[in-house]
Amino acid sequence: MSNAPLTYTLEDKVAVVRMDDGKANALSYAMIDGLLEALARAEKEAGAMLLTGRPERFCAGFDLKVMMSSPADAKALLTRGVDLFMKLYGSKVPLIAASTGHALAGGALVLLCCDLRIGAEGAYRIGLNEVQIGLPVPVLAMELARDRLEETELTKATLLATIYDPPGAKRAGYLDETAAPDALMARAMEAAKQLSGLARTPFEATKTRLRQKTIDFIYASLESDMATLLPS
Repeated sequence: MSNAPLTYTLEDKVAVVRMDDGKANALSYAMIDGLLEALARAEKEAGAMLLTGRPERFCAGFDLKVMMSSPADAKALLTRGVDLFMKLYGSKVPLIAASTGHALAGGALVLLCCDLRIGAEGAYRIGLNEVQIGLPVPVLAMELARDRLEETELTKATLLATIYDPPGAKRAGYLDETAAPDALMARAMEAAKQLSGLARTPFEATKTRLRQKTIDFIYASLESDMATLLPS
């Protein structure tokens, strides 16, 4: 994790993971691997994990340099990303997001994977912009959106590529709460400390009942979806 563009600290039984690549917090191999390692560590030593970003940038989509290099490279990065999202979605400890700013595409998916999402107030853009930039919404994103977004917003959020500000993102289901930027981390830590007290075994069993069908379906659909997204 030392070479990953993030930091990990353990604070009062809460694993605090801060993404910061100095730019938009793109989902590069280094970021994905760092997040996977951080989650595995948190599941061993923490009662909850708090994921946050750098000021005004929570998390961007997949690393465009890799995505544009070749279909094979794009497929490999996307496949690794699916592993990340599914492990976040099925995390064995409560996962809290303190969204510090913009969260588009893959960043919006990170929010959908977290159990409790608190977003900074401000002129930030949150949502799935795939159709807007000429791509179909992947099965992964569609199923996470179907699980987590309000049914009344699902068509707008996916098919119509609607991008939301924080109040709109709360209404749609990307966020559960909003907070002033200078109060964001304190509120998120308060929530994380509270959730870290949940009994581990019932939490894990309930999450499996709640989310495993979606996780299984996404993995089962992965190969055919990749063929549609990245035809050879």
